[in-house]
Amino acid sequence: MNIQGDLVTVTGLVATTPRYVTTKDGLKIASFRLASGQRRYDTERQRWVDGDTNWYTISAFGSLATNAATSIEKGDRVIVIGHLRIRDWENTDRSGTTVEIEAETIGHDMSLGTSSFTRVPVVEID
Repeated sequence: MNIQGDLVTVTGLVATTPRYVTTKDGLKIASFRLASGQRRYDTERQRWVDGDTNWYTISAFGSLATNAATSIEKGDRVIVIGHLRIRDWENTDRSGTTVEIEAETIGHDMSLGTSSFTRVPVVEID
């Protein structure tokens, strides 16, 4: 199965240090894992409880990759809008499903903190 194109918005915690590379062809790529969990109020226990956690691999390209790699750190709460891609995989010993989001935009979740924005000059065309 290979699903491409659904535009999604996900909030969560940056779970890994963002990885940033430039390919030999000059393409800039940043990626990190995002943990997105839900909390709900348990009326029986009279307290908030954690629900299941969904894990996503977030990928960004071009200037978004450069800006994300210098702005996002492990532990940050972020909002990601991008295209969802779900792929099944298998090798000789294991199989699984990978859930990826190719980001169109990434920002800090300011419902839980503050952030500062610095505009950078556009040096490349995405």
